Amino acid sequence: MKVILTEMIESLGTVGDEVNVAKGYVRNYLIPQKKAILATPSNRKIFERQRTQLEQRLAKDQTRAEVMAEKIRGAVCTIAAKVSEGDRLYGSVSTRDIAEQLKSQGFDVDKGMVMLSEPIKTLGSYIVPIRFYTDIASEITVKVVPEQEAS
Repeated sequence: MKVILTEMIESLGTVGDEVNVAKGYVRNYLIPQKKAILATPSNRKIFERQRTQLEQRLAKDQTRAEVMAEKIRGAVCTIAAKVSEGDRLYGSVSTRDIAEQLKSQGFDVDKGMVMLSEPIKTLGSYIVPIRFYTDIASEITVKVVPEQEAS
């Protein structure tokens, strides 16, 4: 099914691209999330009229992402976790844990922005990238400490 993208989607393309994707993906995700519109002749005309507004919105989003990336650069996020012998965690520190800790520090980050390749399972310091926009990222330091030490 052909659609016109109204947002940049990393795996598909940029704003205005006409792509062919599965019907279920269009029906269940792209259209309800307003990330694409069906590629009909009337929608193409409407999209061309709205293209400048979309491009201005994207430029504004990119500028906001650059400001947020600069603000968070170098931040330190300390997470207390229960530890067994050998400095292994009972559970693990995930993207959700990091995002919650950053929110408590006043940063507007959700778990999808935290680019953690796999959950952290041992104590220590880790450099974790936070992606705010397709090509705008910043690195933070995540320190995992034993629970009693953080208190």
